Amino acid sequence: NVNLRHGAVDVRQLPMEQAVTFMGQIRSAGKQEMRLPERCWRRDKMDLATCLKKMELVGVLAFATVDSEGAPQIRNISAIHYEPDALYFFTARGKNFCKELMEDGRVQILAYTKYKEMIRLSGKAYAVAENEQKKWMDIIFEEQPYLANVYPGDTREIGIIFCIDKAEVEYFNLGVNPIFRETYILGNASVKEKGYYIMESCIGCGTCMKHCPQKCIEKGAPFVIQQEHCLHCGNCYENCPVKAVNKK
Repeated sequence: NVNLRHGAVDVRQLPMEQAVTFMGQIRSAGKQEMRLPERCWRRDKMDLATCLKKMELVGVLAFATVDSEGAPQIRNISAIHYEPDALYFFTARGKNFCKELMEDGRVQILAYTKYKEMIRLSGKAYAVAENEQKKWMDIIFEEQPYLANVYPGDTREIGIIFCIDKAEVEYFNLGVNPIFRETYILGNASVKEKGYYIMESCIGCGTCMKHCPQKCIEKGAPFVIQQEHCLHCGNCYENCPVKAVNKK
């Protein structure tokens, strides 16, 4: 592990080129600790592929769905296979989870690392074609050997493979100061704009800057919120004396 100014990072979670570079620096420095430049987790380094890799390293992810009565349901799922452009996961046809996916399909998946990184994938799952089911099931069972104990032999045939190939993927890092967030797209999914924006009616009083916990508002005409550092807490929105902050 490499210790950072804002926390620690597992070298195995870094892109290969970056990991090799910093391990080389550690060896040449003759010590076990060093600082990792902020650019290594900031916008020029974070991307969809890195988010998916981090999700894979977390392993067990929380899947949220809504049942037929509108009640939220959450399961922990680890029977997942990752492709650069899709996720495939296994469940059993008799489970309520399967029913909810078949009826609605909408799902949110959450990964949270020990470095205070949150990755949330929002998309729609669908059952893969019948002639593709065995292919992906075999891959998942090979990658997750424990499944052979849960569904030994032919009992795995009760299973069904779902795919998500269109999704919004949000990365949110609370382990750095200021916090960092960004959204990526899997497939041709659309992104719903969210957050707070300062409108032209801003009078430049600075009240929003005073109340921002991350100090991510810049002076201007109007003032500007740095979206990649915004918590979406709403402090600026609630305290603006002329209601010049708009919530999307």
